[in-house]
Amino acid sequence: MTDSLEALLTPKPPTPERPLLGLTVLVVEDSRFASEAMRLLCLRSGARIRRADRLHAARKHLRVYRPNVVIVDLGLPDGSGSELIGELAAARPRVEVVLGMSGDSGAEELSIAAGADGFIEKPISSLAAFQHRVMSCLPDGACPQGLRVINDDMINPDPIALQDDFVHIADLLSTERGDGILDYIAQFLAGVARTAGDAEMETAANDLADHRQQGLPHEANVAHIAGLVQARIEPRKVV
Repeated sequence: MTDSLEALLTPKPPTPERPLLGLTVLVVEDSRFASEAMRLLCLRSGARIRRADRLHAARKHLRVYRPNVVIVDLGLPDGSGSELIGELAAARPRVEVVLGMSGDSGAEELSIAAGADGFIEKPISSLAAFQHRVMSCLPDGACPQGLRVINDDMINPDPIALQDDFVHIADLLSTERGDGILDYIAQFLAGVARTAGDAEMETAANDLADHRQQGLPHEANVAHIAGLVQARIEPRKVV
């Protein structure tokens, strides 16, 4: 083996600028916008990233690959992410780091109870905060001694991914109106809106969730959300 080929095959050690170099992260997240944020955070940190948008896809992935870190959103279209966290926590060999993730701070207790090593509250856009959260949960010796996070840049996901999320909800509203779908829409939009800083949409999504939880009429809430979603996916008119 030549020196040049050996150099190419030798893993590079983490650096302060890229402290997660050499790690593979599986992000289980159904929102394209939130996934894009996680993609940027991982890549800027040096980690490789894979994505699954539901529990079924994540389990299929884990039968073939073994990532170092798994970050699981609690609200997924085919169940609670806490189910997968529990499976990962009990598996042997165990993934090095399992993190729960949600826009609902109350979900942290659920994540930890299921076996997660830590929790990420959405939205997260700080590189330093993300890197610290992952590194603080890595096993002893996984990070070189003396390595410190020094990059506190903020990431900005592509707004096209946010448009994709709204189109996804518009499709669901036009084809599905079952109780489970409405609960999912409320949870999904609340998380996306919080990540995007869209207070109007977040309030509307939370109002729908509250009305459904209390057994109150919610047709007006659904109509209001449909209008807000449509306004966000219509192309802006050029004046």
